[in-house]
Amino acid sequence: MIVEFIKSASMKDGFINDSRKKIVMVGRSNVGKSSLINAVANNGSPARVSSSPGKTTTVNYYMAGKGKAYFIDLPGYGYAKAEKKEKARWAVMMDEFFRHLDPETALGALVVDIRHKPMDSDVQMARCFKDFGLPFFVAGNKCDKLKPREIAPAVALIKETLGVEDVVPFSAITVSGKKALLKQMGLL
Repeated sequence: MIVEFIKSASMKDGFINDSRKKIVMVGRSNVGKSSLINAVANNGSPARVSSSPGKTTTVNYYMAGKGKAYFIDLPGYGYAKAEKKEKARWAVMMDEFFRHLDPETALGALVVDIRHKPMDSDVQMARCFKDFGLPFFVAGNKCDKLKPREIAPAVALIKETLGVEDVVPFSAITVSGKKALLKQMGLL
């Protein structure tokens, strides 16, 4: 699948609001949201990644599948070295972003580290999707760091903690789970 960067936005008037499907990548800082976008792209690495948490500070739009959908990479929550004023700006931007999404065209991809029990902030994000009436699934990234026998119990813990049915084990490094991920996104 070809994935191309379209634009960044930091205010409501910059958010894209057309009828295309919008797959929204959310998760803690440094969990692999941008890496997930790069892993499903067949054309290199359109999303910028960093080993330092908190580098994504805007809403970043990528066109996927020849205009079929947008991948939307959001700033991570949790750890980020930023001033209080900047964190407050992010909070307002995220609230405006979620309020403008149409449940008919949006699909959330809550990216978590499959090796760890989801944190309270992940639970809050799952609740946010539910409160806004937005469909979502969970992508359990970094499954390459687990032994095969450890994956099913990790998925069960994520399902129980977040109260969800759909968890896709995935590795942005080995691209394991790519087909299941694209199927969950409705792009296969």
